[in-house]
Amino acid sequence: MAATKPAVGITMGDPSGIGPEIAAKTLAEKEIYDLCNPVVVGDIGAIREGIRIACVDLRAISIADVSDAKYEFGVIDVLNQDSVDNQRLEYGKVSAMTGEAAFKAIRKVIELAMDKKIDATVTGPINKAAINEAGHHFSGHTEIYAHFTNTKNYAMLLIYDDLRVIHVTTHVSLRQACDLVKQERIVRVIELADYACRRLGIDKPRIGVAGLNPHSSDSGLFGDEEEKEITPAIEEAVKKGILASGPIPADTLFSKARGGRYDICVAMYHDQGHIPLKLVGFTWDQQKQKWDSVNGVNITLGLPIIRTSVDHGTAFDIAGKGHAKPDSLIQAIKYGVMLATD
Repeated sequence: MAATKPAVGITMGDPSGIGPEIAAKTLAEKEIYDLCNPVVVGDIGAIREGIRIACVDLRAISIADVSDAKYEFGVIDVLNQDSVDNQRLEYGKVSAMTGEAAFKAIRKVIELAMDKKIDATVTGPINKAAINEAGHHFSGHTEIYAHFTNTKNYAMLLIYDDLRVIHVTTHVSLRQACDLVKQERIVRVIELADYACRRLGIDKPRIGVAGLNPHSSDSGLFGDEEEKEITPAIEEAVKKGILASGPIPADTLFSKARGGRYDICVAMYHDQGHIPLKLVGFTWDQQKQKWDSVNGVNITLGLPIIRTSVDHGTAFDIAGKGHAKPDSLIQAIKYGVMLATD
């Protein structure tokens, strides 16, 4: 690793999706090389296809070890996993081959970070069905990282601009999510929210905690989770010196945060947090029938290594067409560098 710039491992994501394309478009930006020493972990053939689709003036070279990387703008260093038969590759299709390729890249980048050969990891989009078809029964990146770093207490943080959202539960059914909203877990997530904001330069983070039920149960009319679990968790966090408030009805919390009232929001379940973040970060162009912008970063908190990610999926509907936006990946790398140099 270089002494002045952090080494960042970037996974290609599912090669049937937009991962290789956005990796190429991202690494066509010189500012990325000014910020860090990037190396892509994946399949050299898939990355070369990504370069072709992206129509960028780059070439990719295969390396066997991170120490072989040149980190030269114009050349993508690919830690080649030799995992894709490009004759069988079909864009926009779920397959065990591409699921295995994506999973193999994730395992490798985690290994590199745990061995301190890189300073941060940044993940491209994967397809959960393909991962499972390949025989790896995980519900997403977050769970893969937690498993292979032996991490028990972790949380998903989404960021776009000044809106930050951390989740008590993520990739479970809504029924399961309600059952998992417990005081101990909520306290841990509030603590992680406070920690994350301080790492990002906010000295005294103001944390808004969402209720689970409509109107935060309206004094028990619509449920008792607020009274039994959420309020006691907030009180416990406050006793620890954390500036936590709530439970706040979710239909107003995020608007207040967007206006500057809170530095970070604690969401109780996946969609409660994802919808407001993507409403401000994603812009659909109805006339062009495509996304005009796809912004936002996903950070896994609580891990012994740094992991940031794009906040979007594989976009199978536009894979291989050259229309994918690299905005989220660029932002994810910047946040990875920020955390690595903190």
